[in-house]
Amino acid sequence: MKKRAISMLLAAVMTVSMASGTVMMAAAEEAEGKQLSVQVGPDPETIDPALNSAVDGGNMILHLFEGLLTQDQEGQLAPGQAESWETSEDGLTWTFKLREGLKWSDGSDLTANDFVYSWRRVCDPNTAAPYAETVLGMVEGYDAAIEGDLEALGVTAVDDLTLEVKLSNPCTYFGNLAAFPTLSPVQQATVDANGDAWAVDASTYISNGPFMITEWVPGSHIITSKNPNYWNADAIKLGSIKWNLIEDANASYSAYQNGEVQFIKDVPTEEIPSLEGNEEFYVDPIIGTYYISFNDQIEPFNDVNVRKALNLAIDREYVANTLMQGTYSPAQSFIGPGWKDMDGTDFVENGPEGGYLPLNADIEGALAALEEAGYPNGEGLPVLTYSTNDAGYHKALAEYLQSAWAEIGVTLEVEVVEWSSFTPLRRAGDFEISRNGWVGDYTDPSNQLELLYSTNGNNDGKYNNPDFDAAIDKSRQTVDPEERSAALHEAEDIMMNDYACMPVAYYNDFWLQSSKIEGMWHASNGFWYFMYADLAE
Repeated sequence: MKKRAISMLLAAVMTVSMASGTVMMAAAEEAEGKQLSVQVGPDPETIDPALNSAVDGGNMILHLFEGLLTQDQEGQLAPGQAESWETSEDGLTWTFKLREGLKWSDGSDLTANDFVYSWRRVCDPNTAAPYAETVLGMVEGYDAAIEGDLEALGVTAVDDLTLEVKLSNPCTYFGNLAAFPTLSPVQQATVDANGDAWAVDASTYISNGPFMITEWVPGSHIITSKNPNYWNADAIKLGSIKWNLIEDANASYSAYQNGEVQFIKDVPTEEIPSLEGNEEFYVDPIIGTYYISFNDQIEPFNDVNVRKALNLAIDREYVANTLMQGTYSPAQSFIGPGWKDMDGTDFVENGPEGGYLPLNADIEGALAALEEAGYPNGEGLPVLTYSTNDAGYHKALAEYLQSAWAEIGVTLEVEVVEWSSFTPLRRAGDFEISRNGWVGDYTDPSNQLELLYSTNGNNDGKYNNPDFDAAIDKSRQTVDPEERSAALHEAEDIMMNDYACMPVAYYNDFWLQSSKIEGMWHASNGFWYFMYADLAE
């Protein structure tokens, strides 16, 4: 598979970006209407829809592209580039009817063939899209496509306005996938002409959503201006959105206090107590888990008892309620609240009572597991290295892990990595232990459980258990809701009994938002929808 180095591409084109930025600045200044200034993260690793797997990059892509379907303010599916869709009685054929007159941001026509190209590109082994299996694994011909036979993928442009998708097995949530940023269309001519570099420069970034990039200064900001060629442009009230690429939470907070930005995602943790009761400070639950990945393919983490010891030695209640100041919730399972089982109840409610992990540290159990692994009281265990980026609670948690694991004789070194390098490092498996996390793309629990499937592009720890894969396969193939539920619960049982990773806390989003912002909303998948926002005078 091709090794992606988007951060290197960013550096390589920075000179070009800054030069073209002068030209694009004029275009940005011409954008009519108000500018909303926000901070959702630093320089994204990538904003190529096929390659992105991070929330910050996904949030930008959400405003720059539009898939066949979208999600409305109530979290329900709504028409996007497709004005209607239907599913065959057996659930195997999905037909999408596109709107007439769709355009790219450069004014050229967009047709069903653009979706065929884009979805094949996601499957292309040369693209190495981390979400490929998650979003297209159920499509007929996927196995052949991922090996290079792209035309085998069951996606066909019947005509310019009709896209037909053939599934190998029914997928009740396929509509959610059709709304997911990875399956956004990208313009073939632009990608062919520029390769991966198309998505790192404003002058080559052609999109189809409510906004388009008109200025990009790496390390500073991205300006997205209203796209006049968007089919629903009349509903867009903002002239532009300025995405401030700030990594330091204190710098974000200062910019917010000074009025330079009206929204910040990264709030300094030390400021949280003073923000209680502030009408501009929001805390909202999302579906997702803050967890730690072990590199399961290398010693000593290929020993289940080492993974078990590290899991049992931490106090999750202390981490969530004290270290994280109650902004997160302690995780006793991999799948937390908000994920829906097949009967509509929370998936976690149908798992083992109390979850799989203790709320408080079990030092005796951890020591017993270490001894079983051949490391009594940690003797003989090498110094371990924990990789993390320095934002939010990440560094504080790393320091806590050092002290908690020291109680069972484990010595831990902490490696702090810049965000632009952190996710590529983790995806490449260039770590021993690493901070990780997942925010759900939709409420079906398969979305998070499948992270640990052996061939999944987001399986950073390279966990591999044939029994787990078999349970996931069963969940994909059955049309019976009870059987599917049982298979997914079996999968969680297997990976939790394997201590495949280390769940720490369940996510909540917390942010500061000016009272002047109207008409925006926050979704359970951790995205903020600014596209229909307005700024009060």
